[in-house]
This record gives sequence, C-alpha cells and structure tokens, in this order.
Amino acid sequence: MDDQGIRRERTQNLWLSFERKFPPIAKATRLDPQPQLPFERIGGLAVPKEEIMTYACAATHREVYARWGTFPPSGLLLIGPGGCGKTLLAQALATRADTAFLRVDVPRLVIELMHSVGKLGDLLSGWSQSFEEMPPVTVFFDELEFSQAQEFGGNRPDLPIGPVMDFLLELVDRTIADEDTLVVGSTAHPDTLRHAFVSAGRFERVVEVTPSFPDDHVAALEIHAADAEKRAGRPLFDGIAWADVVRGFREASTGEWVRILHAALRRKARCEAAGEPVQPVRTSDLLDEVERARRTHTQLPAVGGIYL
Repeated sequence: MDDQGIRRERTQNLWLSFERKFPPIAKATRLDPQPQLPFERIGGLAVPKEEIMTYACAATHREVYARWGTFPPSGLLLIGPGGCGKTLLAQALATRADTAFLRVDVPRLVIELMHSVGKLGDLLSGWSQSFEEMPPVTVFFDELEFSQAQEFGGNRPDLPIGPVMDFLLELVDRTIADEDTLVVGSTAHPDTLRHAFVSAGRFERVVEVTPSFPDDHVAALEIHAADAEKRAGRPLFDGIAWADVVRGFREASTGEWVRILHAALRRKARCEAAGEPVQPVRTSDLLDEVERARRTHTQLPAVGGIYL
C-alpha cells in the first residue's frame, strides 16, 4: 500500500473508532477519506471557486501567505440558497488540498445532541484528540443556522439556543485550532445567522455562492447531461436549447435543475420499460418537466434541492 493509501486507511480507522464511542457523531457526520471532485466538475460559480482555491493554499502552499505578510483565514463561510453548490465547493476544496472530507450536518447533530447532554464534555475531548491524530482533513459544517433548518421543520425558537451555541462554538474553535485542518461553514440563512460564528478566529471570510442566471445553471446541466450519456454509453439528448429551458423557470436552484434533467431521463426509462417508442430527450421534454416542477412550487415550499 502506498503512502496515500496508508493515510486514507488511518483516517478512516481513527474516525470509525471515534464514531463508535459517540453515536450522535456517527449519525450526523460523513467522512470521505479521499474525495475526487475537481473544480471543473462544478458548473459555473467562478467567483466562489477563486475564493476557495485561495483558501486551499493554506494546505498546499502555506508559506506563500507569509511571503505576502499575511496569513490564511481561520475558516470560510459559504452563504447562498439551498441547492446552489456550497457542499460541492467544500468537497472540491478537499480534493484540491488533497485532504479527507468530513461533512458535519449541523442541524442533525443538534437533534442528536439534545438526547446526549451528559456526554458533551467527553465528545469534545474525543473530537480534539481525533483531529490531533488524523492526517489533514477538510471539515464542512453544513448549515450553521440550525434553528432555521428543514430538519426542524423550519424556524424553531423553542430550541435551547444558548447551550447549543456554546457547544457548536467550542466544536468549531477546537477544529480550527488544528493547524492541519481546513474549516468551511455554510448557511442558507445568513440574515439570521448568529454573529458569533463570523467573529475573528472563526469563519472570518464570507463567500457568497450565487449562481449566475442562466449561465451557471446551463453549465451544470451540460455537465450532468454528459455524465448521463457516459453512464448510458450512448447519446441521450437531441439539440437541447439549454439556455431557453433555464430561462423558463428563474426560481429553480441549480440543484432543482439537475433534478429536472433526471426527471426527464426517468420518464424516458419508464416509457421504454412499458414498450413505448422512445426518442432522445428534446427541449420540449425538458420544458414539460419544467412545467411539472413549476406546479409543484405552487403547492410545496421551496426547499432548494441538492446540487448533486
């Protein structure tokens, strides 16, 4: 096994050992010991990509900051609506920096910790020890504005905000304190995010993730369409006017556009399974799916979707 394989296995083993001791962590985190998502696989988002790549220098070329008389930010905060690509950017950072990627679902963690109050001190100690022993990691605290998250059904003013904030801030501080760890946070609710998260020494660099309409949505759709054709081993789309499709539904997030594309492909698969004649996906097929998605928007609250 080469050095990279040894590092990957060590990271996995140390984290699994920690998870076994603290089930709330296992339910609210996911570790990818070797992420492989280059920035080129994310459609558009040129400005936030540049910010993220600058932060990657903290792991790849830390000495460069010193030559310019400065230092890397302690952490980045990505702000933007659900489904805009915040998680993908954090994964791409880990890929560029050649570190493991740990996603912390903050709302889920809060839910789990509400049932494990007596173990918080031990959990924090175990967290610090794990990062001291592990190879470099990029940690992504996903949705720091936990009280507004969908896991809670929206706004939840009844939560014990003070104790939860005390714990989360301590967790963030201990993570940032590890020099080999890159730390990224995110929120879709920057207007209500508590200021303590963006104070000096925490998430002190704020990066807005707002896809350019329609170009960034089109870029993402073209990437996912090419992926689908690669998986199928044949052409699946015929003369799609991507920009025209996107302009027909300005309210959709990038994540929702990817879901619309896959909805069109799944409808074709169902027709083929039923023995019906099937043609490649055309612009009209996508516009039909857009109309279905638009009707759904009038009946359900917009939750953004996940940019796959």
